[in-house]
Amino acid sequence: MTILQIASLLIVLAGAFGTVNYLFFKLPSSIGILVVALLASVAVMAMDWFLPALGMEAQISAVVKEIEFSDALLEGMLGLLLFAGALHVKLGDLREQAWVVLLMATLGVAISTVFVGIGFHFILGVPILIALVFGSLISPTDPVAVLGVLREANLRKSLETKIAGESLFNDGVGYVVFLVLVGIAFPSGDHHGSGLAGAATLFFQEAVGGAVLGAILGYLVFQIMKRIDDYALEVLLSLGLAFGGYQLAVYLHMSGPIMAVVAGLFIGDVGMKYGMTEETRHYLDKFWELIDEILNAILFLLIGIEVFAIAFDANAVLAGLLSIVLALIARFAAVAVPIFLLKPFRSFPSDVIPIMTWGGIKGGISVALALSLPDNEWKPLILTATYVVVLFSIIIQGLTIAPLARKLGREPDLL
Repeated sequence: MTILQIASLLIVLAGAFGTVNYLFFKLPSSIGILVVALLASVAVMAMDWFLPALGMEAQISAVVKEIEFSDALLEGMLGLLLFAGALHVKLGDLREQAWVVLLMATLGVAISTVFVGIGFHFILGVPILIALVFGSLISPTDPVAVLGVLREANLRKSLETKIAGESLFNDGVGYVVFLVLVGIAFPSGDHHGSGLAGAATLFFQEAVGGAVLGAILGYLVFQIMKRIDDYALEVLLSLGLAFGGYQLAVYLHMSGPIMAVVAGLFIGDVGMKYGMTEETRHYLDKFWELIDEILNAILFLLIGIEVFAIAFDANAVLAGLLSIVLALIARFAAVAVPIFLLKPFRSFPSDVIPIMTWGGIKGGISVALALSLPDNEWKPLILTATYVVVLFSIIIQGLTIAPLARKLGREPDLL
């Protein structure tokens, strides 16, 4: 199939499954599409089991594998999704939560990576370096999933900023940690660095370089926007910033996700305040809101049908169930330790840790990173475990975080 045919198929399926969800399931849009896609996938597998002559599973599996989920997300959709998410997080709100976001996006990712990695190593016998790679890809919360759920949860502003800000930045940091660890675990790989010697350089180049590039490109586009008054052109410039900036970051071996977040924050705050008319702000906001909704729908559809690319067996499913427990405990530690370190300097409501722990939703980025691993004997186990964790996180945590927030989130809005 051509790229255009695949894109057309995905849009048609996203619309069809979204309609089924709207009419019958009435779940939050993205989660509903994932659930319907998953049910349709399981139904095809069951039909193939009873009527093997049809060969439907093999045909659909071939199409799913042709989509290249990892490349589609990491090289295409991710920059737009992160830019769209960052546009709606204001720098002033983020500045108030800066230390919380910074510690959770750095120290929190490190704690979670080590905890999950050591647990995966001891429980399942996976070599420690490969187990740490799994820990790094399952530790970041997915901003796409998190921001989609936050729209439904109706959290108070300070808590929403903590979760949204952390998810935007720990995604980029987690991706860089993943690249470093893959470079150490698979030193012969051609795209993940070169062992311990280059780990520090790679981390600095990816993380700091991505942030600097995002700030520079965001500032340059802002300066152009100040000098023109044409909402269609300014929307086009923002799209070029998200698309072109991400690809430039990849070309320069800098973090595309971090570039997209920093550029999105700059345009969404400084750019909207000082570089646009009210009409342009309105069109820009609605355009990126629509892009976010459409790409969310396609991404969650892809997660649902990716079941065809997963090799399920009893051991792998058991590993996935154990990984759910590991990921939740690691997430608790990743939230609790930074909060504990900051408590002498500021007050936190008692609901922050449980809501941020349960609201740390994993998503398509974890699946994409697992798929991008070099082929090795442990990859099928890691891929299945990742997929099980992601499904649990999006469906169970995603559907229950709003009721949990309503039950616990009644305390004053402390900083």
